[in-house]
Amino acid sequence: MSIPRPEYPRPQFVRKDWLCLNGEWEFEIDQGDSGLERGLLGRPLAGRITVPFCPESRLSGVENHDFLEAVWYRREVGIPSSWAGRRVLLHFQAVDYDATVWVNGEEVGRHRGGFSPFTCDVSDAARPGERVTVVVRARDNHRDPQPRGKQAQTFGPRGAIYVRTTGIWQSVWMEPVPEFHLGRPRLTPDVANSVIRVEQPLVLRRAAAERFQSAKLDGVRLQAQLLDSDGIVTEAECSAELDLCPQLALWIPEGRRRLWSIEDPHLYDLVLKLVDGKGEVVDEARSYAGLRSVAICGKAITLNGRPVFQRLVLDQGYYPDGIMTAPSDEALRRDIELSKEAGFNGARLHQKVFEERFLYHADRLGYLIWGEFGDWGCRHYGEEKDHQQPTPSYITEWLEVLERDYSHPSIVGWCPLNETWQSLHDRITTLDAVTRGLYLATKALDRTRPVLDTSGYSHRVAEADIYDCHDYTQDTDLFAEHHADVGKGNPYYNGRDGQTWSIPYRGQPFFVSEFGGIWWNPDVREGEESWGYGERPKSIEEFYERFTRLCGILLDDPDHFGYCYTQLTDILQEQNGIYGFDRSLKFDMARIRAAQERPAAIETNSCRHSES
Repeated sequence: MSIPRPEYPRPQFVRKDWLCLNGEWEFEIDQGDSGLERGLLGRPLAGRITVPFCPESRLSGVENHDFLEAVWYRREVGIPSSWAGRRVLLHFQAVDYDATVWVNGEEVGRHRGGFSPFTCDVSDAARPGERVTVVVRARDNHRDPQPRGKQAQTFGPRGAIYVRTTGIWQSVWMEPVPEFHLGRPRLTPDVANSVIRVEQPLVLRRAAAERFQSAKLDGVRLQAQLLDSDGIVTEAECSAELDLCPQLALWIPEGRRRLWSIEDPHLYDLVLKLVDGKGEVVDEARSYAGLRSVAICGKAITLNGRPVFQRLVLDQGYYPDGIMTAPSDEALRRDIELSKEAGFNGARLHQKVFEERFLYHADRLGYLIWGEFGDWGCRHYGEEKDHQQPTPSYITEWLEVLERDYSHPSIVGWCPLNETWQSLHDRITTLDAVTRGLYLATKALDRTRPVLDTSGYSHRVAEADIYDCHDYTQDTDLFAEHHADVGKGNPYYNGRDGQTWSIPYRGQPFFVSEFGGIWWNPDVREGEESWGYGERPKSIEEFYERFTRLCGILLDDPDHFGYCYTQLTDILQEQNGIYGFDRSLKFDMARIRAAQERPAAIETNSCRHSES
């Protein structure tokens, strides 16, 4: 039986030795979350599941759509004897939501957060050459407020809310590392100085610390090489004895300088090594980096000093057979290609933290990305209002996401929250505090990209880099009226019952980050749930006319730096995609592309400091 999703899960920090643990695991649903008391930790489980697909999905082999309060996984793993002398790390790319991990009955790790990766050092419980038993319990109480994105808290999907995801839904894998080894680097492009800056954390385990103190690792150095297709471009090294996180500057000479862009998404290879005083390699990993800049110039966002109108599509990353997990690596890449064929140059990754392999393909294909947290779901079960009470734990998980994705050149902006709301006249609330906390956390970790405090609705952070709105008005004349006065400092505000929820606009770059959502499914069967925004066009020609006019209004306005059209594909009952849920064609892509291809007004203004 072939291993599902066998590709390397962390493509921007690659080691040679690793073991994919995707495939068949023992599995059992623990509906009362009493499994620990009932002895599930110490016995075989009743069923089978295919990892990394969630039990709600068809590809998992389980396809159970009921509430799954807790689920258990169990698998025997043979650790290669060739890993002797190294520590063993067990990686989970994503487990929804509250995970505990045991190896041979010993707890080795726990993690809360359904979108971010975590690692368990299992060296004290699992040694190379042994067969060990890995057990995972995932708790996912649908009544608890937690970041869940578009996962339903009701029994079935409805409106813009979809099927739940429980438990393991991204790859599981192991790798061996030396006692003294490289952590994941943070790579920052500096176009002005023609430099890739490397911040390289070092991890010193207990045994290595003893050797280090006894001078057996004296003289250890960090080395980095930047390469292109012609070989080494530049290299640098420094002592690895003095800092927890040494830094290197890789200067790129003029003749080898090539910027990452939409048209030419050039990536440099990067080799990182720890070398001891005798010149022997202690640890080695490969990465890649793109040299590109993102800046704000008036109302424009520039890429390498050039205003680029961001023709974004809302991508929610759902699949008929895998739900939030792509059935294959090719499916991730194909979604980007489909978007580009429709004329989009990027995506807002909506209410979900995508698999890192998606960002790898975006890096390679020159596709702009706005990273977003799946923050919806923080209401208490049974309340009327959605996504109103994010907790400080959101900041913890969001920081894990930022740390994972910081170095991807395709990411040009961050958005930690979506469609929060409350009246400006309310007292200062937890929502205000957490919104500001998420914004400040994002800016503290990454000062190289613009940050939007929340997408649409309730803007609460005065110093946020970006301002936006959501507008699903289908009447194109009214839509034009809504967005005619951004240049006069009067953008369209989201609100309800005559109230505006946001602090006043202060002239930041502005975009309509959700619009369109035009409902089109002429083949809907009687009794089938089907919806989109507003009145459905009466003909496909009316769809083309509406789509073209809505896009054109924003393309022609010099005070809009971009837009985000809803959405790339249909998802279950929400049938307003450019493509079908199965990625089938719904429209003439030449006409969809032509509606977006003309130069945008903001791209032709005087804000040009282009780097070559």
